[in-house]
Amino acid sequence: MAEGVVNLTSGVWEKEVIQYKGVVLVDFWAPWCGPCRMIAPTIEELAAEYAGKAKIGKVNTDENSDIAGRFKIMSIPTILFFKDGVKVDQVVGAVPKPQLKSKIDALLA
Repeated sequence: MAEGVVNLTSGVWEKEVIQYKGVVLVDFWAPWCGPCRMIAPTIEELAAEYAGKAKIGKVNTDENSDIAGRFKIMSIPTILFFKDGVKVDQVVGAVPKPQLKSKIDALLA
């Protein structure tokens, strides 16, 4: 995991996402997924840019299928946005960085 990106697992999900007061972007991915690898550098850049303002994390769906199932993740990459522990938005697929930034900025506003 790159610096600033939180590795989200079943063991830390409640503390890092549900109980967190603020904005969390969660990237659901898997090592074998091409589009997931394409968007990974963007996720890392967002983690650096929003350090101290929003939490950026990744869930490996192969290792944490319970979380993926809970949020009905059908295809990856899927990016969920949480605010104060509540899922407020989602994006499916490798989308451009400005689209993700605008969603984060709107939640921080």
